[in-house]
Amino acid sequence: QVQLVESGGGLVQAGGSLRLSCAASGRTFSTYPMGWFRQAPGKEREFVAAISWNGYSTYYVDFVKGRFTISRDNAKNTVYLQMNSLKPEDTAVYYCARSRTMYGRYAVRSEEYDYWGQGTQVTVAS
Repeated sequence: QVQLVESGGGLVQAGGSLRLSCAASGRTFSTYPMGWFRQAPGKEREFVAAISWNGYSTYYVDFVKGRFTISRDNAKNTVYLQMNSLKPEDTAVYYCARSRTMYGRYAVRSEEYDYWGQGTQVTVAS
């Protein structure tokens, strides 16, 4: 069983930064792509960023390109999301997830992920 635990969310002023972390249990973390999604109140969950199993490939949705950076430390079983230049529209619950595909490049659709964290709230004040 895989458990994912996000942390690092909070309240920040527009233009500020936060770094989210997602700690994974299990010995197979390093062999799976990971992703970050978010869900704002009244909206569907949406893809934010993904990273390949070895960290060599990353992919971002357009509205976070240049502001967010996904990374991973396989020795620590942790994936990160560095968020800079935050905007009020970035306010959401952020979830990390593990892809179904071992040694995959990255995945962008939620159905490609099989394990999810409980989420961490990010609130950006204007």
